[in-house]
Amino acid sequence: MNETEISTLGEFGLIERLTEGIELKNSSTERGVGDDCAVLNYGDRCTLVTTDLLLEGIHFDLTYVPLRHLGYKAVVVNLSDVYAMNGTPRQVTVSLGISRRFTVEHISELYAGMRLACEHYGVDLVGGDTSASVTGLLISITAIGDASRDEIVYRSGAHDTDLVCVSGDLGAAYMGLQLLERERVAGAGIKDFQPDFAGREYIIERQLKPEARRDVIAELRSLGITPTAMIDVSDGLSSELLHICKASGVGCRIYEDRIPIDYQTAVMAEELNMNLVTAAMNGGEDYELLFTVPLSCYEQVQQMKTARLIGHITRQELGAVLQTRDNSEVALRAQGWNAFTE
Repeated sequence: MNETEISTLGEFGLIERLTEGIELKNSSTERGVGDDCAVLNYGDRCTLVTTDLLLEGIHFDLTYVPLRHLGYKAVVVNLSDVYAMNGTPRQVTVSLGISRRFTVEHISELYAGMRLACEHYGVDLVGGDTSASVTGLLISITAIGDASRDEIVYRSGAHDTDLVCVSGDLGAAYMGLQLLERERVAGAGIKDFQPDFAGREYIIERQLKPEARRDVIAELRSLGITPTAMIDVSDGLSSELLHICKASGVGCRIYEDRIPIDYQTAVMAEELNMNLVTAAMNGGEDYELLFTVPLSCYEQVQQMKTARLIGHITRQELGAVLQTRDNSEVALRAQGWNAFTE
C-alpha cells in the first residue's frame, strides 16, 4: 500500500478524506462535518456543537503565553465558531492532558482564564475530563450553543451579487505572533530579559487575548440583516473566502484597498519587512466574522460600526480573486497556517 504524507493533504484535505462518505443516520443531525458547527435539531431550536484541540508546541508556546490568557483564548476561539453560525453559545466542556511539570497552581491559573471567558460571554462550564500527558499541555474545548432553524447561517448560502463583509481588522494577531517570536529569540538565554512591546500593545492583545465578535451578531440583528453565509476568520481571510466559495458554488472579488488593517499592524509589518496584504489575507487567528449579505442590504451594511464591505460574490467561473490597488487581479490561495507542514 502506498502511504501518503499528511502534509500533502493539509488539515482540510485530511478532514475531507477521513469524513468522505459518512452517512448521517439520525434525523436529529441537521448538519455534520463541513461548517463551523454541527447542527442538531431537537425541536423548536437547533443545538450547535463545535470542538477545538490546542497542543503545546503546535498552537501555543508557554515561553510567552500566560496560562490565564491561554485559558481565556481556548474558550473564546470555540465561542467564535458558534457566533459564526449566527447562534448563541450556552455551555462549554473542557478536557486537559497535563504533563508532570505542571502544578495545581498552574492549572488553576489556566482555569481562571477559562472561567473569566465563560463569565464574560454568559456561558456555563459544565464538565470535561483530565488525563496525564507525556507531551506537555493539551487542551480540548467543546462549545454548545443554540439558534432557531431560520436563524442559522451556513457557509453554503452565498449567491452571485451578494456583498462580502468582514468585521474588525485583519493581520493584527499574526503580527503580534511575529513580535512575540522575535522577542523570544532575542531573549533566549538572557536572564531577566525585558521584551520591547512599547506601542505594540494592540497586536499583542490580539494574539494573546482575542475576543469573539458577539457584538457583530448583535448589530446585524439590530439592523435586520441575516447573512446568507458566514464563517469566522481563524485560518486567514483567503482561506475562509475559499471555504465560502467552495461551499456555495460561487466566486468572489475582493478589493485590496478595502481590507481593514490597524495602524500597529502596518507599522509592525514594515519593521519586519513583511508584506502587509499577505499578513492580512493569510495571517489567521483574527477571529473576525466574514459574511455575505444580499445586495439589497447595501444601505444597512453601510451603517455598520463593527464591519465593512470588502467585495462581492461572483459566478463560480469567474474565480476567487483579489483586485489590487493597481487594478491587477490575483487569484486567492489558501496560504494560512497548516499544522501538518510546520
